[in-house]
Amino acid sequence: MIHQLRVYEIFEDTKSAFHARFRDHAARLMADHGFAIRAMWETRTEVRTEFVYVLEWPDEATMQARWAAFMADEEWTRIKRETGATADGPLVGAIEDRVLRPVDYSPAL
Repeated sequence: MIHQLRVYEIFEDTKSAFHARFRDHAARLMADHGFAIRAMWETRTEVRTEFVYVLEWPDEATMQARWAAFMADEEWTRIKRETGATADGPLVGAIEDRVLRPVDYSPAL
């Protein structure tokens, strides 16, 4: 079992639109593609607002295959095109992606 940490830079002027898109579309389509979202947060650093979430996967091959299928999904492509930006600006800036592999002394084991 591995986890994936995703960190999205979001913007104060468009974060409501971002959350609506993730809640109403991305999370639903991810579930359809076999994603297991374990938790979601919003956080603020000194320089930016972030949306952070953790996915759980049985292995990296499954993770890569499901991401590829999700990114190729025609509905997701259409939604991103239609909601990629608002009059107030883009919904997402930088995206960070990390695969988390447990160490042998992790309490999660």
